[in-house]
Amino acid sequence: MITIEVTQKVLAPAEQVNQVLLDHLQLGRFFNAKFKLIKIQNKGELIGGKGAIRQISIGKIVFEEEIISATNEHICYRIVGNWPVSDHQGDIQLTSFDVDNQTTQLDYVIKFNGPKWLPAFLLKFFVASDISKAMKKLAEHFADRHISVENIA
Repeated sequence: MITIEVTQKVLAPAEQVNQVLLDHLQLGRFFNAKFKLIKIQNKGELIGGKGAIRQISIGKIVFEEEIISATNEHICYRIVGNWPVSDHQGDIQLTSFDVDNQTTQLDYVIKFNGPKWLPAFLLKFFVASDISKAMKKLAEHFADRHISVENIA
């Protein structure tokens, strides 16, 4: 089992970070992939939350992810099926802190099994690198918005 853990500080409340992460059609601005919404969330769930299914295209690799659960503080998803990796689950924990809860610590944990023909250390390196870059872009997205709001005030 491969485990990847990424922690990122984001200058925004957890609820706002959550809304951006559940805006499936806009995730391509952070991740090196294209996203398509296949199914919307179940009735009564957060927008983009539980029950939503997104299709991800990374070059010629195409697969689907399903949101298993979503609250303002936590998102859990899995790859549907056993390709390109198996037993995949991603958990994103969002913890607000600071005086006014205006900063969020994002803890992203992914667990999966890779194909037997691909060395685990290599797969872990590429996936961890991609996730780390995406979370930095997410943080920059909110930092840019934070700076823009300060310039207006």
